[in-house]
Amino acid sequence: MRKLELHWQILIGMLLGIIFGYVMTGFDWGKDFVSDWIQPFGTIFVKFLKLIAIPLILASLIKGISDLKDISKFRNIGLRTIAIYIGTTVVAISIGLILVNLLQPGDGISEATVAKLERTYAGDQEVTSKLAQATQQKKSGPLKFLEDMVPDNAFSAFSDNGRMLQVIVFTILFAISMLLIGEKRAKPLKDFFDALNDVVLKMVDLIMLIAPYAVFALLASVVVTSNDPDLLLALLKYAGVVVLGLLLMITFYVVLVSVYTKKNPFWFLKEISPAQLLAFSTSSSAATLPVTMERVEEHIGVDKEVSSFVLPVGATINMDGTSLYQGVAAVFIMQVLWPEGLGLSNQLAIILTALLASIGSAAVPGAGMVMLVIVLESIGFPADLYPVALALIFAVDRPLDMCRTTVNVTGDATVSMVVAKSVGKLGDPHVEDWDDHLDEVK
Repeated sequence: MRKLELHWQILIGMLLGIIFGYVMTGFDWGKDFVSDWIQPFGTIFVKFLKLIAIPLILASLIKGISDLKDISKFRNIGLRTIAIYIGTTVVAISIGLILVNLLQPGDGISEATVAKLERTYAGDQEVTSKLAQATQQKKSGPLKFLEDMVPDNAFSAFSDNGRMLQVIVFTILFAISMLLIGEKRAKPLKDFFDALNDVVLKMVDLIMLIAPYAVFALLASVVVTSNDPDLLLALLKYAGVVVLGLLLMITFYVVLVSVYTKKNPFWFLKEISPAQLLAFSTSSSAATLPVTMERVEEHIGVDKEVSSFVLPVGATINMDGTSLYQGVAAVFIMQVLWPEGLGLSNQLAIILTALLASIGSAAVPGAGMVMLVIVLESIGFPADLYPVALALIFAVDRPLDMCRTTVNVTGDATVSMVVAKSVGKLGDPHVEDWDDHLDEVK
Protein backbone atom coordinates (compact mmCIF):
# COMPACT_ATOMS: atom_id res chain seq x y z
CA MET A 1 0.00 0.00 0.00
CA ARG A 2 1.39 3.41 -1.00
CA LYS A 3 2.25 5.67 1.91
CA LEU A 4 0.21 8.89 2.11
CA GLU A 5 2.38 11.89 1.21
CA LEU A 6 3.47 14.14 4.05
CA HIS A 7 1.48 17.22 3.00
CA TRP A 8 -1.73 15.16 2.98
CA GLN A 9 -0.92 13.74 6.43
CA ILE A 10 -0.37 17.26 7.78
CA LEU A 11 -3.52 18.58 6.13
CA ILE A 12 -5.60 15.75 7.61
CA GLY A 13 -4.06 16.47 11.04
CA MET A 14 -5.00 20.15 10.69
CA LEU A 15 -8.59 19.44 9.68
CA LEU A 16 -9.07 16.91 12.49
CA GLY A 17 -7.54 19.40 14.94
CA ILE A 18 -10.01 22.11 13.87
CA ILE A 19 -12.96 19.70 14.18
CA PHE A 20 -11.77 18.39 17.55
CA GLY A 21 -11.22 21.93 18.86
CA TYR A 22 -14.69 22.98 17.71
CA VAL A 23 -16.26 19.96 19.43
CA MET A 24 -14.37 20.74 22.65
CA THR A 25 -15.81 24.29 22.71
CA GLY A 26 -19.19 22.67 23.38
CA PHE A 27 -18.05 21.42 26.80
CA ASP A 28 -17.32 23.52 29.88
CA TRP A 29 -14.17 21.48 30.51
CA GLY A 30 -13.14 21.37 26.84
CA LYS A 31 -10.78 24.36 26.83
CA ASP A 32 -8.91 23.15 29.94
CA PHE A 33 -8.69 19.61 28.55
CA VAL A 34 -7.12 20.81 25.29
CA SER A 35 -4.80 23.17 27.16
CA ASP A 36 -3.62 20.50 29.62
CA TRP A 37 -3.56 17.32 27.50
CA ILE A 38 -3.41 18.28 23.80
CA GLN A 39 -1.59 21.60 23.38
CA PRO A 40 1.68 20.40 25.03
CA PHE A 41 2.32 18.01 22.12
CA GLY A 42 2.18 20.91 19.67
CA THR A 43 4.45 22.98 21.92
CA ILE A 44 6.98 20.13 22.10
CA PHE A 45 7.04 19.88 18.30
CA VAL A 46 7.68 23.62 17.89
CA LYS A 47 10.45 23.38 20.50
CA PHE A 48 12.07 20.55 18.54
CA LEU A 49 12.06 22.69 15.38
CA LYS A 50 13.51 25.69 17.23
CA LEU A 51 16.09 23.39 18.85
CA ILE A 52 17.71 22.55 15.53
CA ALA A 53 17.30 25.92 13.77
CA ILE A 54 20.62 27.44 14.93
CA PRO A 55 22.71 24.25 14.41
CA LEU A 56 21.17 23.90 10.94
CA ILE A 57 22.02 27.49 9.96
CA LEU A 58 25.55 27.10 11.34
CA ALA A 59 26.31 23.80 9.60
CA SER A 60 24.45 24.51 6.36
CA LEU A 61 25.86 28.00 5.80
CA ILE A 62 29.44 26.96 6.59
CA LYS A 63 29.12 23.97 4.25
CA GLY A 64 27.60 26.12 1.50
CA ILE A 65 30.27 28.84 1.64
CA SER A 66 33.20 26.45 2.16
CA ASP A 67 32.16 24.52 -0.96
CA LEU A 68 32.56 27.68 -3.07
CA LYS A 69 35.63 27.81 -5.28
CA ASP A 70 35.12 31.49 -6.09
CA ILE A 71 34.29 33.84 -3.19
CA SER A 72 32.82 36.41 -5.61
CA LYS A 73 29.92 33.99 -6.17
CA PHE A 74 28.86 34.49 -2.57
CA ARG A 75 28.86 38.26 -3.06
CA ASN A 76 26.62 37.81 -6.11
CA ILE A 77 24.25 35.57 -4.16
CA GLY A 78 24.09 38.07 -1.27
CA LEU A 79 23.42 41.14 -3.39
CA ARG A 80 20.76 39.41 -5.51
CA THR A 81 19.05 38.02 -2.41
CA ILE A 82 18.73 41.40 -0.68
CA ALA A 83 17.61 43.14 -3.90
CA ILE A 84 14.93 40.55 -4.67
CA TYR A 85 13.66 40.49 -1.08
CA ILE A 86 13.28 44.29 -1.13
CA GLY A 87 11.48 44.06 -4.49
CA THR A 88 8.97 41.41 -3.36
CA THR A 89 8.28 43.33 -0.12
CA VAL A 90 7.48 46.53 -2.05
CA VAL A 91 5.14 44.49 -4.31
CA ALA A 92 3.41 43.02 -1.23
CA ILE A 93 2.84 46.39 0.48
CA SER A 94 1.59 47.91 -2.79
CA ILE A 95 -0.92 45.08 -3.31
CA GLY A 96 -2.21 45.61 0.25
CA LEU A 97 -2.62 49.37 -0.17
CA ILE A 98 -4.37 49.04 -3.54
CA LEU A 99 -6.87 46.49 -2.18
CA VAL A 100 -7.67 48.35 1.06
CA ASN A 101 -8.28 51.60 -0.83
CA LEU A 102 -10.46 49.90 -3.44
CA LEU A 103 -12.55 47.73 -1.10
CA GLN A 104 -12.78 50.15 1.88
CA PRO A 105 -13.24 47.53 4.67
CA GLY A 106 -13.37 50.28 7.33
CA ASP A 107 -16.70 51.57 6.01
CA GLY A 108 -18.56 48.61 7.48
CA ILE A 109 -17.43 49.10 11.09
CA SER A 110 -19.98 50.84 13.31
CA GLU A 111 -19.20 52.96 16.37
CA ALA A 112 -20.89 50.33 18.53
CA THR A 113 -18.51 47.66 17.21
CA VAL A 114 -15.49 49.90 17.83
CA ALA A 115 -16.70 50.53 21.40
CA LYS A 116 -17.18 46.80 22.02
CA LEU A 117 -13.72 46.01 20.62
CA GLU A 118 -12.20 48.69 22.82
CA ARG A 119 -13.91 47.32 25.94
CA THR A 120 -12.84 43.77 25.09
CA TYR A 121 -9.23 44.25 24.00
CA ALA A 122 -7.84 47.74 24.74
CA GLY A 123 -6.71 46.66 28.22
CA ASP A 124 -5.69 43.16 27.12
CA GLN A 125 -2.28 42.15 28.44
CA GLU A 126 -1.02 41.13 25.00
CA VAL A 127 -2.12 44.45 23.43
CA THR A 128 -0.35 46.47 26.13
CA SER A 129 2.71 44.23 25.72
CA LYS A 130 2.85 44.95 21.98
CA LEU A 131 2.59 48.68 22.64
CA ALA A 132 5.47 48.47 25.13
CA GLN A 133 7.64 46.53 22.66
CA ALA A 134 6.93 49.04 19.91
CA THR A 135 7.75 51.96 22.21
CA GLN A 136 11.07 50.35 23.06
CA GLN A 137 11.86 49.73 19.39
CA LYS A 138 10.95 53.32 18.41
CA LYS A 139 13.59 54.65 20.81
CA SER A 140 16.30 52.94 18.75
CA GLY A 141 18.44 54.95 16.30
CA PRO A 142 18.07 54.62 12.52
CA LEU A 143 21.05 52.24 12.23
CA LYS A 144 20.18 50.21 15.32
CA PHE A 145 19.24 47.19 13.20
CA LEU A 146 22.78 47.15 11.71
CA GLU A 147 24.29 47.41 15.18
CA ASP A 148 22.09 44.55 16.37
CA MET A 149 23.28 42.31 13.51
CA VAL A 150 26.79 42.03 14.98
CA PRO A 151 27.09 39.86 18.11
CA ASP A 152 29.49 40.66 20.93
CA ASN A 153 29.36 37.04 22.08
CA ALA A 154 28.91 34.22 19.59
CA PHE A 155 27.73 31.69 22.19
CA SER A 156 25.16 34.14 23.51
CA ALA A 157 23.83 34.58 19.95
CA PHE A 158 23.65 30.79 19.50
CA SER A 159 21.49 30.52 22.61
CA ASP A 160 18.71 32.79 21.31
CA ASN A 161 16.65 32.02 18.17
CA GLY A 162 15.58 35.66 18.09
CA ARG A 163 19.17 36.67 17.24
CA MET A 164 19.34 34.72 13.99
CA LEU A 165 20.92 37.58 12.02
CA GLN A 166 23.78 37.63 14.52
CA VAL A 167 24.32 33.91 13.99
CA ILE A 168 24.34 34.46 10.21
CA VAL A 169 26.91 37.29 10.46
CA PHE A 170 29.24 35.20 12.65
CA THR A 171 28.82 32.12 10.45
CA ILE A 172 29.57 34.02 7.23
CA LEU A 173 32.72 35.53 8.79
CA PHE A 174 33.76 32.10 10.07
CA ALA A 175 33.15 30.34 6.73
CA ILE A 176 34.97 33.00 4.67
CA SER A 177 37.92 32.74 7.07
CA MET A 178 37.94 28.98 6.50
CA LEU A 179 38.22 29.59 2.76
CA LEU A 180 41.09 32.04 3.26
CA ILE A 181 43.29 29.64 5.28
CA GLY A 182 43.38 27.20 2.38
CA GLU A 183 41.64 23.92 1.63
CA LYS A 184 44.23 21.69 3.31
CA ARG A 185 44.19 23.42 6.72
CA ALA A 186 40.40 23.91 6.65
CA LYS A 187 39.66 20.27 5.79
CA PRO A 188 39.19 18.94 9.40
CA LEU A 189 36.68 21.72 10.16
CA LYS A 190 34.95 21.29 6.81
CA ASP A 191 34.54 17.54 7.38
CA PHE A 192 33.07 18.24 10.83
CA PHE A 193 30.50 20.73 9.57
CA ASP A 194 29.62 18.54 6.56
CA ALA A 195 28.84 15.68 8.95
CA LEU A 196 26.97 18.03 11.33
CA ASN A 197 24.85 19.25 8.42
CA ASP A 198 23.90 15.66 7.50
CA VAL A 199 23.02 14.86 11.11
CA VAL A 200 20.83 17.94 11.57
CA LEU A 201 18.97 17.28 8.31
CA LYS A 202 18.33 13.73 9.52
CA MET A 203 16.94 15.24 12.74
CA VAL A 204 14.53 17.26 10.57
CA ASP A 205 13.34 14.01 8.94
CA LEU A 206 12.79 12.41 12.35
CA ILE A 207 10.95 15.42 13.80
CA MET A 208 8.66 15.55 10.75
CA LEU A 209 7.39 12.06 11.59
CA ILE A 210 5.27 13.63 14.35
CA ALA A 211 4.21 16.69 12.31
CA PRO A 212 0.64 15.46 11.54
CA TYR A 213 -0.05 14.86 15.25
CA ALA A 214 1.58 18.14 16.25
CA VAL A 215 -0.50 20.29 13.89
CA PHE A 216 -3.61 18.51 15.23
CA ALA A 217 -2.64 19.74 18.71
CA LEU A 218 -1.71 23.24 17.53
CA LEU A 219 -4.93 23.82 15.55
CA ALA A 220 -7.15 22.36 18.29
CA SER A 221 -5.64 24.81 20.80
CA VAL A 222 -6.14 27.74 18.38
CA VAL A 223 -9.83 26.88 17.94
CA VAL A 224 -10.66 26.52 21.66
CA THR A 225 -8.99 29.86 22.45
CA SER A 226 -10.67 31.75 19.58
CA ASN A 227 -12.33 35.09 20.36
CA ASP A 228 -15.92 36.38 20.36
CA PRO A 229 -17.60 35.08 17.14
CA ASP A 230 -19.69 38.27 16.80
CA LEU A 231 -16.56 40.44 16.74
CA LEU A 232 -14.89 38.08 14.28
CA LEU A 233 -17.91 38.46 12.00
CA ALA A 234 -17.78 42.26 12.26
CA LEU A 235 -14.15 42.19 11.10
CA LEU A 236 -14.77 39.68 8.31
CA LYS A 237 -14.49 42.27 5.52
CA TYR A 238 -11.14 43.51 6.84
CA ALA A 239 -9.85 39.94 7.23
CA GLY A 240 -11.12 39.12 3.74
CA VAL A 241 -9.12 41.99 2.22
CA VAL A 242 -5.94 40.75 3.96
CA VAL A 243 -6.51 37.15 2.82
CA LEU A 244 -7.26 38.28 -0.76
CA GLY A 245 -4.00 40.25 -0.79
CA LEU A 246 -2.09 37.23 0.52
CA LEU A 247 -3.62 35.01 -2.19
CA LEU A 248 -2.57 37.55 -4.83
CA MET A 249 0.94 37.46 -3.38
CA ILE A 250 1.01 33.66 -3.70
CA THR A 251 -0.14 34.11 -7.31
CA PHE A 252 2.75 36.54 -7.86
CA TYR A 253 5.19 33.93 -6.51
CA VAL A 254 3.95 31.10 -8.73
CA VAL A 255 4.07 33.35 -11.80
CA LEU A 256 7.65 34.27 -10.90
CA VAL A 257 8.55 30.59 -10.48
CA SER A 258 6.88 29.66 -13.77
CA VAL A 259 8.26 32.50 -15.88
CA TYR A 260 11.79 32.79 -14.51
CA THR A 261 12.77 29.31 -13.29
CA LYS A 262 10.64 27.48 -15.92
CA LYS A 263 9.37 25.09 -13.21
CA ASN A 264 5.78 23.91 -12.92
CA PRO A 265 4.15 26.22 -10.32
CA PHE A 266 1.80 23.47 -9.09
CA TRP A 267 4.79 21.18 -8.55
CA PHE A 268 6.48 23.99 -6.60
CA LEU A 269 3.43 24.47 -4.34
CA LYS A 270 3.15 20.71 -3.78
CA GLU A 271 6.80 20.34 -2.77
CA ILE A 272 6.82 23.35 -0.45
CA SER A 273 3.36 22.59 1.05
CA PRO A 274 4.61 20.82 4.24
CA ALA A 275 6.56 23.98 5.13
CA GLN A 276 3.53 26.15 4.29
CA LEU A 277 1.23 24.05 6.47
CA LEU A 278 3.68 24.16 9.38
CA ALA A 279 4.03 27.92 8.96
CA PHE A 280 0.24 28.18 9.14
CA SER A 281 0.10 26.01 12.27
CA THR A 282 2.99 27.62 14.18
CA SER A 283 2.77 31.28 12.94
CA SER A 284 6.59 31.35 13.03
CA SER A 285 8.98 31.58 10.07
CA ALA A 286 11.89 30.80 12.41
CA ALA A 287 10.31 27.59 13.74
CA THR A 288 9.48 26.49 10.19
CA LEU A 289 12.99 27.26 8.85
CA PRO A 290 14.48 23.74 9.24
CA VAL A 291 11.58 22.26 7.27
CA THR A 292 11.72 25.02 4.62
CA MET A 293 15.44 24.35 4.10
CA GLU A 294 14.90 20.60 3.84
CA ARG A 295 12.07 20.96 1.30
CA VAL A 296 13.89 23.55 -0.83
CA GLU A 297 17.17 21.64 -0.94
CA GLU A 298 16.01 18.03 -1.22
CA HIS A 299 12.60 18.32 -2.89
CA ILE A 300 13.07 21.37 -5.17
CA GLY A 301 16.78 21.10 -5.98
CA VAL A 302 18.18 24.43 -4.79
CA ASP A 303 21.91 24.08 -4.11
CA LYS A 304 23.01 24.39 -0.47
CA GLU A 305 25.33 27.28 -1.41
CA VAL A 306 22.18 29.31 -2.13
CA SER A 307 19.59 27.94 0.30
CA SER A 308 21.90 28.09 3.33
CA PHE A 309 22.16 31.87 2.93
CA VAL A 310 18.89 32.91 1.28
CA LEU A 311 16.49 31.06 3.61
CA PRO A 312 17.90 32.05 7.04
CA VAL A 313 18.18 35.66 5.88
CA GLY A 314 14.64 35.46 4.46
CA ALA A 315 13.24 34.11 7.73
CA THR A 316 14.64 37.23 9.40
CA ILE A 317 14.16 40.10 6.94
CA ASN A 318 11.68 38.89 4.31
CA MET A 319 8.20 39.51 5.70
CA ASP A 320 6.11 39.88 2.55
CA GLY A 321 2.90 38.60 4.13
CA THR A 322 3.44 40.69 7.25
CA SER A 323 4.29 43.80 5.22
CA LEU A 324 1.13 43.41 3.11
CA TYR A 325 -0.83 43.12 6.36
CA GLN A 326 0.82 46.34 7.60
CA GLY A 327 -0.52 48.26 4.62
CA VAL A 328 -4.05 46.89 4.91
CA ALA A 329 -4.23 47.20 8.72
CA ALA A 330 -2.83 50.75 8.84
CA VAL A 331 -5.27 52.11 6.23
CA PHE A 332 -8.18 50.13 7.73
CA ILE A 333 -7.47 51.67 11.14
CA MET A 334 -7.33 55.14 9.58
CA GLN A 335 -10.62 54.54 7.74
CA VAL A 336 -12.30 53.78 11.07
CA LEU A 337 -10.50 56.07 13.55
CA TRP A 338 -8.61 58.76 11.63
CA PRO A 339 -10.07 59.31 8.12
CA GLU A 340 -8.37 62.74 7.82
CA GLY A 341 -5.00 60.92 7.66
CA LEU A 342 -5.82 59.09 4.41
CA GLY A 343 -3.53 61.10 2.13
CA LEU A 344 -1.12 59.99 -0.60
CA SER A 345 1.94 61.14 1.36
CA ASN A 346 0.94 59.01 4.36
CA GLN A 347 0.40 55.95 2.17
CA LEU A 348 3.82 56.39 0.55
CA ALA A 349 5.26 56.69 4.06
CA ILE A 350 3.55 53.39 4.94
CA ILE A 351 5.38 51.64 2.06
CA LEU A 352 8.78 52.92 3.20
CA THR A 353 8.25 52.34 6.93
CA ALA A 354 6.75 48.86 6.50
CA LEU A 355 9.72 47.93 4.30
CA LEU A 356 12.24 49.11 6.91
CA ALA A 357 10.26 47.64 9.83
CA SER A 358 10.15 44.21 8.15
CA ILE A 359 13.96 44.04 8.20
CA GLY A 360 14.12 44.36 11.97
CA SER A 361 11.02 42.31 12.74
CA ALA A 362 11.36 39.05 14.65
CA ALA A 363 10.23 35.89 12.85
CA VAL A 364 7.90 34.95 15.71
CA PRO A 365 4.11 34.98 16.29
CA GLY A 366 2.62 38.44 16.80
CA ALA A 367 5.61 40.49 15.59
CA GLY A 368 3.35 42.11 12.97
CA MET A 369 1.44 44.10 15.59
CA VAL A 370 4.67 45.62 16.91
CA MET A 371 5.58 46.61 13.35
CA LEU A 372 2.13 48.11 12.89
CA VAL A 373 2.56 50.53 15.80
CA ILE A 374 5.86 51.70 14.26
CA VAL A 375 4.15 52.21 10.89
CA LEU A 376 1.31 54.21 12.50
CA GLU A 377 3.83 56.31 14.41
CA SER A 378 5.59 57.23 11.13
CA ILE A 379 2.44 58.86 9.72
CA GLY A 380 1.54 60.84 12.84
CA PHE A 381 -1.36 58.67 14.03
CA PRO A 382 -2.74 60.09 17.32
CA ALA A 383 -0.89 58.38 20.19
CA ASP A 384 -3.98 58.24 22.43
CA LEU A 385 -5.73 56.04 19.86
CA TYR A 386 -3.05 53.29 19.78
CA PRO A 387 -4.84 50.98 22.28
CA VAL A 388 -8.10 51.36 20.33
CA ALA A 389 -6.28 50.80 17.02
CA LEU A 390 -4.74 47.51 18.18
CA ALA A 391 -8.01 46.46 19.81
CA LEU A 392 -9.71 47.03 16.44
CA ILE A 393 -7.66 44.30 14.73
CA PHE A 394 -6.67 42.09 17.67
CA ALA A 395 -9.68 39.76 17.44
CA VAL A 396 -8.59 38.40 14.04
CA ASP A 397 -4.83 38.83 14.42
CA ARG A 398 -4.03 35.18 15.21
CA PRO A 399 -5.72 33.61 12.16
CA LEU A 400 -4.29 36.37 9.94
CA ASP A 401 -0.85 35.83 11.51
CA MET A 402 -1.10 32.17 10.48
CA CYS A 403 -1.96 33.16 6.90
CA ARG A 404 0.72 35.82 6.52
CA THR A 405 3.43 33.52 7.93
CA THR A 406 2.50 31.02 5.22
CA VAL A 407 3.10 33.73 2.63
CA ASN A 408 6.41 34.72 4.28
CA VAL A 409 7.69 31.14 3.99
CA THR A 410 6.46 30.79 0.40
CA GLY A 411 8.27 34.01 -0.47
CA ASP A 412 11.51 32.71 1.05
CA ALA A 413 11.29 29.52 -1.02
CA THR A 414 10.46 31.46 -4.20
CA VAL A 415 13.40 33.84 -3.81
CA SER A 416 15.77 30.92 -3.13
CA MET A 417 14.68 29.36 -6.45
CA VAL A 418 15.05 32.65 -8.35
CA VAL A 419 18.52 33.32 -6.90
CA ALA A 420 19.61 29.72 -7.52
CA LYS A 421 18.45 29.91 -11.14
CA SER A 422 20.26 33.23 -11.64
CA VAL A 423 23.61 31.76 -10.51
CA GLY A 424 23.17 28.33 -12.14
CA LYS A 425 22.55 26.48 -8.85
CA LEU A 426 19.04 25.11 -9.44
CA GLY A 427 19.35 21.38 -10.03
CA ASP A 428 17.32 18.21 -9.65
CA PRO A 429 15.69 17.10 -6.38
CA HIS A 430 17.51 14.49 -4.26
CA VAL A 431 15.06 13.34 -1.59
CA GLU A 432 16.33 11.52 1.51
CA ASP A 433 14.12 9.67 4.00
CA TRP A 434 14.73 9.23 7.72
CA ASP A 435 15.44 5.49 7.32
CA ASP A 436 17.80 5.59 4.30
CA HIS A 437 20.76 4.30 6.35
CA LEU A 438 18.81 2.24 8.87
CA ASP A 439 20.21 -1.07 7.53
CA GLU A 440 23.73 0.08 8.38
CA VAL A 441 22.96 0.26 12.11
CA LYS A 442 20.67 -2.76 12.49
